[in-house]
Amino acid sequence: MLSKEYIELEEKYGAHNYHPLDVVINKAEGVWVYDVDGKKYLDCLAAYSAVNQGHCHPRIVKALKDQAEKVTLTSRAFRNDQLPFLYKELCELTGYQMVLPMNSGAEAVETALKATRKWGYKVKGIKKNEAEIITCSNNFAGRTISIISFTTVDQYKDGFGPFTPGFKIIPYGDSGALEKAITKNTAAFLVEPIQGEGGVIVPPDGYLKKAFDICKKNNVLFIADEIQSGLGRSGKLFAFEYENIRPDVIIIGKALSGGCYPVSAVLSSSEVLGVFNPGDHGSTFGGNPLAAAIARESIKVLIEENLIENSYKMGEYFRERLRGIKSKHVKDIRGKGLFIGVELKPEANGARRFCEALMEKGILCKETHENVIRFAPPLVITKDEIDWAILKIEQTLKMD
Repeated sequence: MLSKEYIELEEKYGAHNYHPLDVVINKAEGVWVYDVDGKKYLDCLAAYSAVNQGHCHPRIVKALKDQAEKVTLTSRAFRNDQLPFLYKELCELTGYQMVLPMNSGAEAVETALKATRKWGYKVKGIKKNEAEIITCSNNFAGRTISIISFTTVDQYKDGFGPFTPGFKIIPYGDSGALEKAITKNTAAFLVEPIQGEGGVIVPPDGYLKKAFDICKKNNVLFIADEIQSGLGRSGKLFAFEYENIRPDVIIIGKALSGGCYPVSAVLSSSEVLGVFNPGDHGSTFGGNPLAAAIARESIKVLIEENLIENSYKMGEYFRERLRGIKSKHVKDIRGKGLFIGVELKPEANGARRFCEALMEKGILCKETHENVIRFAPPLVITKDEIDWAILKIEQTLKMD
């Protein structure tokens, strides 16, 4: 079958909740993907940072195969021999005391919301059903009803109300607004150290540290959503490390499995995650042995193959090369590590057409917030591959 035939089938039988580029991928390795017509592309999206280790990394695929031949799922009704080691290795790597595993990023965010609300009632002493969680404008944390209740993107809410109460939204990057928003009922502040879906927005220097200090002063939990920015994407293990803070709660997912399986987790202290009792929260698939084995190897690959350091070095180089491109369309180039946003001027008529043009030249990326092209390749990318891509990107950014 040709790409056109696959696309026709998908459009006929699938719900239209996505608007993908018209490329039909059937093979991938490292930073490269191939479509059903045999064309090769450089992947500059990395499945929204889920494939930090590169597509089909042989060590992670081997861990998947080996575990799949033993046992894949026990549910949490029974214990398995992989989850305890994932707990131990994550805690030793990050310094946190407890882990609660889930599957998708949105599930992990919901878990953090539940944990911090219950902490607010049981530990801080907030009156029943009055807990508030502060979030930021332009955020993206998933698409469940509770999560879209604190979005500021109208489309994400259109037709899905009524919404979950208990959230307060403030401007991103404004520590003064955070201080003013806190009340005796504030349990937590949820923030992305870098807003990915929002357009790869990097907050002002010092913002996270100021926000963290404000939370500490007011006995408010600081939650860092590192689902997309974490696990090497920003050039550090976690993006919050740039400001030398230690959030009370961190949320991870995506690259936790190297793109081979849905795995996410919440990490925190025993005081916070210790509020859960048996039956309070759970997931049939969360923490299953297949997920745990894959996650364990995915973390080892990141560390042992120096992918975090490569992200930092190649990110610096990629942004330097992008800034050397002279284009009337470019308004800003920003990011950390291999988490890069190229913001276009309004008169460029949107980023989508540039992404489509790049696809024709063999580079896959995706627009975000209409005017931003996000470049976030797997962390295994080399200087030569970036040089190859820059020539194509320059040609594209110079088109009318």
